[in-house]
Amino acid sequence: MKKAIFLDRDGVINEERGEYTFKKDDFKFVTDIFKALTILQNKGFVFIIITNQSGIDKGIYAHQDVDTLHTYMLNEFTKNKISILEVYYSPHHPDKGKSISRKPDSLLLEKAIARFEIDVTKSYFIGDRDRDIEAAEKVGVKGILVHSNQSLLPILDSLN
Repeated sequence: MKKAIFLDRDGVINEERGEYTFKKDDFKFVTDIFKALTILQNKGFVFIIITNQSGIDKGIYAHQDVDTLHTYMLNEFTKNKISILEVYYSPHHPDKGKSISRKPDSLLLEKAIARFEIDVTKSYFIGDRDRDIEAAEKVGVKGILVHSNQSLLPILDSLN
């Protein structure tokens, strides 16, 4: 069983801009994200990204836009010798209907836990919204709420 860090995307990995981020030109990594994840990787954690991308359901951008942006993001992690096991995203918006894949529901976490044999008792979800923490708690993962766009370095000592 692996210990994992589940990461929200906007506000944790890349800067939260207050609007949808789906273009490479608008995507800026949060300060120290590569350094923080390198330290956590050296502690034996694996990484899985769980993100809501409701702009798809609203017709603002398409799955292809998200896939292109995630390819860029993953390539940057690879350049920095950080391995991301998977990026899961929910394209649904609550105004268009209920979906259990959208945080605060936990379907995407459940899929990742089963697929990658994650030990939930040794895993964490780092997010900048209450919905991230709620999703984590539903599957028995400890949620860590951070401020949007904050460096993760100050919280690393609390993650074993």
